[in-house]
Amino acid sequence: MAAAFRGTLVTLVKGLGGARMHQLASRPLSVSASLCGQETPPPRADGTFKVTMVPGDGVGPELMTAVKDVFKAGDIPVEFEEFHLSEVQNMANEEKLEQVLTSMKNNRVAIKGKIHTPMEYKGELASYEMKLRRKLDLFANVVHVNSLQGYNTRHNNLDLVIIREQTEGEYSSLEHESASGVIECLKIITREKSRRIAKFAFDYATKLGRNKVTAVHKANIMKLGDGLFLQSCAEVAELYPKIKYENIIIDNCCMQLVQNPYQFDVLVMPNLYGNIIDNLAAGLVGGAGVVPGESYSAEYVVFETGARHPFAQAVGRNIANPTAMLLSAANMLRHLNLVFHSQMVSEAVKRVIKQGKVNN
Repeated sequence: MAAAFRGTLVTLVKGLGGARMHQLASRPLSVSASLCGQETPPPRADGTFKVTMVPGDGVGPELMTAVKDVFKAGDIPVEFEEFHLSEVQNMANEEKLEQVLTSMKNNRVAIKGKIHTPMEYKGELASYEMKLRRKLDLFANVVHVNSLQGYNTRHNNLDLVIIREQTEGEYSSLEHESASGVIECLKIITREKSRRIAKFAFDYATKLGRNKVTAVHKANIMKLGDGLFLQSCAEVAELYPKIKYENIIIDNCCMQLVQNPYQFDVLVMPNLYGNIIDNLAAGLVGGAGVVPGESYSAEYVVFETGARHPFAQAVGRNIANPTAMLLSAANMLRHLNLVFHSQMVSEAVKRVIKQGKVNN
């Protein structure tokens, strides 16, 4: 089924690409680039852009094959610099990590699959996924949850954005055994990073014409940690009087998303809550295979799937849905100001799904 989806899409992209207009000069600055004050990477002398590609584990390589096939069919001026980084396939070490980081820093744009993190402790608490985020300071993860015509879901016409701080919180990799049988796992919340992600969320809402930002927390229990996050969001909200601001406790947020997701617009939250809400919201519109995502620092952007699953059990079975990765690739093209190519890919994906002839 996945191969049929890809084949139909490739044929459609070739048809759409045949009539393309080569307006690669004098392009407007992309919204994603302006969020962190970034400059969109310039094309090389031959008009092409170089992008770092990390396929990751599980079905990641299959999804990247779909991206490369579609880009080739659309004659899209992007050259991928590909690296394989995997903890479960013994293809991860500090030297390879530095090679990936050097490429990402040079290209400033990357597309990445899920790098699976083993649960077994082998002397290192921080996964390579976390090391990438920290070394590039990819502090803001953005997942746009949008209904796609052709998928039969409980809720239709959903359009909400989840913004997650992803460099601290419960994912700080600070754990130790304080006494035999007693593990302390530290959750780090700082004013600086809480204000930074709150400002990012309000800037996002402002630049994309959104009306409301909701902070998600558990300050009723974690009064100091989540209390600081909530206070920081409230302080930043005062600087944006045209954007409505609310807050909601994480457990209630989960229930409200299932019952009435239409009440939400932009949600901002600490690390672990974002991971949970990303996956819950993906389930509302069709599953992990249909929601794109991206991670931002002040200098770099990494495009990936919104719900991060290696889906290892699907490898080689021709059932992995490439929609999320293809839509992420389309968002990447928009970030590069290849607006026509971005629309060509995204519209082709949506048209194939809407036709309903190929399902994933």
